[in-house]
Amino acid sequence: MDFAALREAAAGNPWWAIWPEISLGCLALSLLILEIVWPKAQHGRIPAWSILGQAAILGCLLASFDTSYRSTFNGLLAQSPGGQLMRVFFLFSSILVSILARASLPRQRVSRVEFHHTVLVVTAAMMLLVQSRNFVMLFVALETVTVGLYILVSYYRSNPKTLEAGLKYLVMGALSSALLLFGIVLLYGVAGSPGLVGSTAEAMRYAALRVFLEANPHSFMAAAGIVLVIAGVAFKIGAFPFQIWVPDVYQGAPTPVTAFLAVASKAAGFIVLLVLVTEVFPPYEWLVTPVLSFMAATTILFGNLAALKQHNVKRLMGLSGVSHAGFILLAVIAAVHSAQAVGAVYFYLFAYLIASFAVFGVMTVLAGPDDSRQELGDYSGLGRESPFLAGVLACGLGSLAGIPPLAGFLGKFFVFVAAFRAGHFGLLAVAIAGVVISIYYYFGWIRATYFSDESPLSEDTRRRVDAGAGTLVRLALAALAAASVVLGFYQGPLGRLVSGH
Repeated sequence: MDFAALREAAAGNPWWAIWPEISLGCLALSLLILEIVWPKAQHGRIPAWSILGQAAILGCLLASFDTSYRSTFNGLLAQSPGGQLMRVFFLFSSILVSILARASLPRQRVSRVEFHHTVLVVTAAMMLLVQSRNFVMLFVALETVTVGLYILVSYYRSNPKTLEAGLKYLVMGALSSALLLFGIVLLYGVAGSPGLVGSTAEAMRYAALRVFLEANPHSFMAAAGIVLVIAGVAFKIGAFPFQIWVPDVYQGAPTPVTAFLAVASKAAGFIVLLVLVTEVFPPYEWLVTPVLSFMAATTILFGNLAALKQHNVKRLMGLSGVSHAGFILLAVIAAVHSAQAVGAVYFYLFAYLIASFAVFGVMTVLAGPDDSRQELGDYSGLGRESPFLAGVLACGLGSLAGIPPLAGFLGKFFVFVAAFRAGHFGLLAVAIAGVVISIYYYFGWIRATYFSDESPLSEDTRRRVDAGAGTLVRLALAALAAASVVLGFYQGPLGRLVSGH
């Protein structure tokens, strides 16, 4: 091994290129240091320090958004406009999760500092995950995210539902990681076989693997590896038939963690899939498109039909999230031939972030000590007791349903246009049917909030509504509701991304 060459390569690594991830890591360590240094009476200020630190990193990131984009760390990572946009996405998500956790964690006898520390580490890993251009980097970043989420899902250790959710997520996550790793090994083995045309010793690199796939467009082993990789990623995004864990885990996890799973974790999986489909697997479009098309259609139908009978709102959000995964898959399929479809994926993810966190924010305010027990009936009379919370909830649900002029409507519209231009008319018909079905259960929730004749809010729920969750949570909810409306009228840079300019 030439150590001089290794030292020279390491010396050329541009560490400044990953300063947001390094900053999040340093911020996470500072929380643990502050817990040791500060008196116990001041530990309640540490979550605020985390939020301020994330806000500062986000501000610096936005200020330096238009930076140079190139491959870094010998091809392990790639700086791109999409990766930069997802950095902003994950920081927004982590800030919102931290804000909701400040309202949720005090109701439980659990450590608060470790929760915020883990959120920061997972956020940094997600940023690296979507910039990965090497399967080694992909797997390390993905497992860092997954292990952190294992901890967060089961954070309320005294709640049996939470422990059950953590166990199910652990088992299913281990299975998905095994499938993904087996697929990577198959691809590495077949691409490194000297007897095949285009074989390479660098099969872990996306670019080198694509060259091999182009030279061998009908290899059975490569096809099997691709299917296993897609299956491993499909677990992470909750696509059919790998969605079985979603309702139970969403119900049992703490509500801020459920929001993190529903938005940030799902988005990371979709960007990974988008990169693989558009940059690595195009030579196997004959295989990838039918597999993803089957997943998209069945995911949309299963998610919407299963949500119709749900009364627990966390399970309902989980199953509706499954249906949204199907809509985004539709754009991913179209992205093989359309740059506008890539923009549609990003726009949909941002619209989904705004709407989902608005809904989960209201759920956090209304949740009791056991936040897994949230039923539709618990929202009866909310419109009379708290017009503000009811309005935020209605904006979030309306956007998820795709009602104009909210951002979710445009997100679905852009996806449908991309699918139409790509010629996926059958999938488009399934997606439209899914939208029609989803209106029933989303508006059933809104009807319970505003028009239900059942018993009013319970005394405990009314007390939590009256107490609220603090000024910061109310400001965040108001900003999310306003953003959902504003983005429906003015898309700004996101609109230019969708149009391809």
